[in-house]
Amino acid sequence: MPSIFSFGRYLPERVLDNRELARTLGCDPEWILQSSGIEERRIAGPSETITDLGVRAAQNCLGQGPVPNLLIAASGSTERRFPGPAAQIAQRLGFAGIPAIDLPIASAGSLFGIALAAQLAPIYGPVLVVAAEKMSGPAASAPVDKNVAIIFGDGAGACLITPEPGGLEILDSVLHSDGSYSEDLRLGFTGPIEMNGMAVIRHATRKLPEVINELLVRNQVSPATVSAFLMHQANQNLIDRVARALSVPAARFYSNIKRYGNTSSASMLIAASEWRESAQIESGDTVCFAAFGAGFHWGALLARQS
Repeated sequence: MPSIFSFGRYLPERVLDNRELARTLGCDPEWILQSSGIEERRIAGPSETITDLGVRAAQNCLGQGPVPNLLIAASGSTERRFPGPAAQIAQRLGFAGIPAIDLPIASAGSLFGIALAAQLAPIYGPVLVVAAEKMSGPAASAPVDKNVAIIFGDGAGACLITPEPGGLEILDSVLHSDGSYSEDLRLGFTGPIEMNGMAVIRHATRKLPEVINELLVRNQVSPATVSAFLMHQANQNLIDRVARALSVPAARFYSNIKRYGNTSSASMLIAASEWRESAQIESGDTVCFAAFGAGFHWGALLARQS
């Protein structure tokens, strides 16, 4: 059974807090916090690329783990049309020659990457999943939408999937996509992130609990018995709504959005990496991953500690 062997993360050094951002946007820092649950976010340097971020997260993940035979890189904010960052990340890590797949999926990219890696690991061997984003630049591009500019930060996360049992064993996943709403959240090659915030939050608030329930019912698992929920860190208010919809204590939903903001496809892996370092998890405990993002793409994945 494929398993998540390890997690890793990288956050840029520069911290942009609400006071500094509010001065730039001409708004109240308290409004930013109440609207999003975010207190600060990390901002990549002008010379830091998606590849740079991804390499740092991957290095933090790999450690003493097995060498990957395949790499999947998710990003919704790549600097060019092609090539994507996957092949260059592999080369920079010393894995030139292994197959490298790009997933241009924002927000839900790491979840789709893990689900795909679980299917490919029995064929290829260990699969490294990397998600890296520089969303702060497009979020602040003119014409500036304050509701978008306050949300996003930069960073990268990674995880290593092995074909053997051990660690967090991947039990099942459910993935969905619907292009009917592609115009509600999008980023062109120029200009800012464009978001219909009301539409996005409405769909995410409904679709995330639905897909989590779909997955748990299929595996005969009650939400009340799940040890931890690791979601894409989109907005604290959204995370709290999903917890209420599932009748699960909010404390069971790991959250670090107040420190990093929304790092799109990287956020779930950054959160998982931090959670794993401090979690008191025992054999048999279940963990549910979930994400929703542009496309729309959304899904959930169930894992169990061996």
